[in-house]
Amino acid sequence: MPDALRKTASYEAEPGDVGRVLLLYSGGLDTSVMLKWIQERYEAEVVALTVNLGQPGEDYDVVKGKALQLGALDCHVVDAREEFAREYVAPAIKANAVYGLGYPLFTALGRPLIAKLAVEYARKHGCDTIAHGCTGKGNDQVRIDATIAALGPELRVLAPVREWAMGREEEIAYAREHRIPVTGGAEKPPYSIDDNLWGRSSEGRVIEEIDQPPPDDVFQLVTRPEEAPDESELIRIGFEAGRPISLDGEQLGLVELIDRVSERGCRHGVGIVDHI
Repeated sequence: MPDALRKTASYEAEPGDVGRVLLLYSGGLDTSVMLKWIQERYEAEVVALTVNLGQPGEDYDVVKGKALQLGALDCHVVDAREEFAREYVAPAIKANAVYGLGYPLFTALGRPLIAKLAVEYARKHGCDTIAHGCTGKGNDQVRIDATIAALGPELRVLAPVREWAMGREEEIAYAREHRIPVTGGAEKPPYSIDDNLWGRSSEGRVIEEIDQPPPDDVFQLVTRPEEAPDESELIRIGFEAGRPISLDGEQLGLVELIDRVSERGCRHGVGIVDHI
C-alpha cells in the first residue's frame, strides 16, 4: 500500500486484523448495511450491540430480530439508562455542563459509555475489532475511537462510512440488492437524529439553512412555543449535593425524574436550542 494511503492511527483495522467484529448497531439503514458489508468485505463474523440510553420510540425486539436476520452471530440489547444517568448525566448537572452556553451535551455524554460497553462485549465475544457508524467528520468518531483506544488498546476500530464510497442512494441500492429491510421514508434523506434520555439533536438538510426556520416535523418531542398551553405550570425539583432527587416533593430515581420533567417541559415548549 502506498504510504500516502496508509492509515495513520494504529487502532484502525486493516483487513488482516479483522476476524470477528463487535458492531454498534442501531437497526437503521447505515448500521444494517454495515452488518452485511462487513461480512461481505472482510469475510468476518459480526456480533451486534445495541445500547439503550433512553431513545424514545425504539422497539428493541425488532432491532434484535433484524440483526439476527442479517446474519449477526448474536445481538445484545443493553439497558444502560441507569448507568448513563448516574455516572454521566448527574455529574454534568452538578457541573452545569453546557457547550457554547446552550448545548447540553447529551450526545457527547453518551458516546464514552457506548464505547466502554462495546469494549466489554467485544472482549466477552472474542472480537478483535469494534465497528461503528460515525462518518469522517464530526466529534463522535473522536469520542468513540479515543475511548476504545484507551480502554481496549488490543482492539481495532472499523468505521465503514469513512471507507466506503456510498451515499444514501447507494446505501439504499445495496440494501435492496442484499434484501436488507428498508423502512418507509428511506428514499428521502431524513434529518440526522441523535437522542437519549437527556436530549435530542437534529441536523442536516434545511435545518442547516440559517436563513429559514426549521420545519415543523423537526419538533417530534417538543411542542412549539406558539402551540404550547397559555397557562403556566409550576414544578419543583429537589436537589441533594447538586443531584436532583425529587419532583414536586416525590422522591424519584434520576431516570424517571428526567422522563417526567422532560414530558412536562416539552408540553410547554421548553427545551428548544438553536445551536450553530
